[in-house]
Amino acid sequence: MTYQAATLPKSAQKLRRILPLFNRILVKRADPLKESKGGIVLPENPKSRISRGTVIAVGPGTRTENGKQIPVCLKPGDEVILPDYGGTRVEMEDEVYFVFREPDILAKIKE
Repeated sequence: MTYQAATLPKSAQKLRRILPLFNRILVKRADPLKESKGGIVLPENPKSRISRGTVIAVGPGTRTENGKQIPVCLKPGDEVILPDYGGTRVEMEDEVYFVFREPDILAKIKE
């Protein structure tokens, strides 16, 4: 099994202990905007959810009934659109990450 993990700063080296299994993906949600492009300060709205994130690590993929491995189509560093609800919350090193199944990810943002 091969795992892929994004290059992490030294302060987050302990995060490498989290290896998603099967078709699961570890995602760091994007921080909410505090200021618009025009410089307008945006108030925090607790009801608004962040629908974008960055893939931190991916599992090796699932297996078919015949044992053939189906790899995950995302890789670390990809920007993705996330569903409003779902994912398993993981807290480590005062940071919050989420683990999603690959089919739960809505889209990949192309650069």
